[in-house]
Amino acid sequence: MREVTAHARLTVEFAGEYFPIDPGGRFVLGREGDLAIDDNLFLHRHFLEVVESGGLWWLANIGTRLQATVTDATGGVQAWLAPGARLPLVFATTNVVFSAGPTTYEFTIHSSEPTFRPIHHDLVGDGDSTIGEVPLTVSQKQLLLALAEPLLRRDGSGMSSIPSSAAAAARLEWTVTRFNRKLDNVCDKFDRIGVPGMRGGARGSATNRRARLVEHVIASRLVTKDDLALIDPARLAQESAKDAVDAE
Repeated sequence: MREVTAHARLTVEFAGEYFPIDPGGRFVLGREGDLAIDDNLFLHRHFLEVVESGGLWWLANIGTRLQATVTDATGGVQAWLAPGARLPLVFATTNVVFSAGPTTYEFTIHSSEPTFRPIHHDLVGDGDSTIGEVPLTVSQKQLLLALAEPLLRRDGSGMSSIPSSAAAAARLEWTVTRFNRKLDNVCDKFDRIGVPGMRGGARGSATNRRARLVEHVIASRLVTKDDLALIDPARLAQESAKDAVDAE
């Protein structure tokens, strides 16, 4: 890493708008603040704070209940920012995703002089998507895409409701039973590598589990807009035909 200079400047990008923060400044996001995100009552009045301290820019969670997922642009580094915690903003681009009630939000922080620049390596794989040591089948990735589709298709960094299990199952032309079984399997995989919020528990927390799952896969870039071809009608018909042959 190289030393932070006094000229480092940050810019917060949200829903197609840009909010510059000068060196030594402070920027508060929440229901109120420098960036008033939404009137969502599940969202803290003051939730996240961007501030310069000790020669570094920091992202701090000044709320009391919600947490945020913070990643670099590639999704190679990921952290969960709990209430009272803070993280240094060392990357050129930092993505922040969080859920408040049933709604998921995303914004990006750009640094004019990042203190860390990643080194890229070419990887050779077998075509499966991998996060940590967790491989995903085509059908598991289709499930994630069906849940994340409204957010992936949005313009800018706006918000959208995550579909119910029934709606996502209908999108994939699956039964709800099949969808829920695969959802449990995917959540179990992520739970084993330490992703929080993957245990649905009581019926009332099912929505929160889907929201946390979508938040995680978008923040980690496990699914992107380019992957939506996997759930176009022709591909779904192809996979359905393959499943029918395998069942014979």
